[in-house]
Amino acid sequence: MLKLYSNVKVKRLIIFIITFITHNLVFSQSKVRVWDGIESMKREKKEIFIYPASPENNTGAAVIICPGGSYHHLGIPHEGVKSAEWFNKHGVSAFVLCYRTSYNGDHHPAMIQDFQRCMQFVKENAAEYGIDTTKVGAIGYSAGGHLVTMAAAFGEQNFLKEMGIETEVNLRPDWVAAIYPVVSMQEEIAHKRSRKNLIGKKNLTQENFDKFSMEMQIPDDMPPIYVQASKDDDVVDYRNSVVLDKALTDKNINHKFLLFETGGHGYGMKDCEFSRQSKWQDSLLQWLKDINIVK
Repeated sequence: MLKLYSNVKVKRLIIFIITFITHNLVFSQSKVRVWDGIESMKREKKEIFIYPASPENNTGAAVIICPGGSYHHLGIPHEGVKSAEWFNKHGVSAFVLCYRTSYNGDHHPAMIQDFQRCMQFVKENAAEYGIDTTKVGAIGYSAGGHLVTMAAAFGEQNFLKEMGIETEVNLRPDWVAAIYPVVSMQEEIAHKRSRKNLIGKKNLTQENFDKFSMEMQIPDDMPPIYVQASKDDDVVDYRNSVVLDKALTDKNINHKFLLFETGGHGYGMKDCEFSRQSKWQDSLLQWLKDINIVK
């Protein structure tokens, strides 16, 4: 028991160190607290790291980046920072969202509240960054893929109301990219750690499994969505993406689905053999051009 307890403490220490280091990696960019100005959330220190597009190649588009981490922690370097750099290269302003997770005891709706607060910030400050408010999308990896898909599917609901926040801006992303995403909460293919961390251990009911299974929640007006997975993913069952593709197809939603034989999980936007061989970023860029987000 003592050994197990020690291992848990070591794991938590490692996560803390990684979080501390990765936060410092992005300190060179401007940042803002997610809940700045909201009295009831003044103790909450989660931040948005801002990577504005350069004036020379600014397309007017923007993206909110949601790293993965099983709704427990966040993969900031490869899924956050690297993604921001890639989008900047293509003229898209990027906002890396450090949303709340179960590591600090948070469950739904904390994550989608953080997302909507970030969307509010981006759109209400669009003029400062040269952003077209009809071109603000979101990309998410793994559990972050679930979050951005949920933000699109549940986008008509203002989750900020319980904080007393009313806003005139549309809180739904205009487009979404879900990379090796968690999608379903159904027993056969669920990523059970993400499910528990999102819903909470005391709320693991079939009703909630259905509510948070995104393949069951696609609205008729779902924004365009790009979905990508690999069959050899040993973390999130690739069938999560397959059932999402089917749901989108059944609803006739504008989307693109790429399913690779290999690639695994967790590569983010880092330079790796899979990314070089598959050229998946080129596919994503072409899709963004096809839906008139970038030129």
